[in-house]
Amino acid sequence: MTEPHLHASHSKVATRLKRAEGHLHSVISMIEDGRSCLELAQQLQAVERAIRSAKQALIHDHLDHCLDAEDEAERAERKAISRYL
Repeated sequence: MTEPHLHASHSKVATRLKRAEGHLHSVISMIEDGRSCLELAQQLQAVERAIRSAKQALIHDHLDHCLDAEDEAERAERKAISRYL
């Protein structure tokens, strides 16, 4: 079994994702309530930004903590994760 890979920033990333989750639930309700497309697009944009922000924070934190890695497997992981920037 793989050891947990935790960083201090993970709780902040989780908070951002929970906020995005709340926005997404709101968008679903808005769709069901027949709200305007403009309102829906604005809220979906907020969801997208929150998720993108969380992803960037996670990846930047990972790179900050792994830049000193000398291990071949860690270098391969750094290279793989950079695709998601």
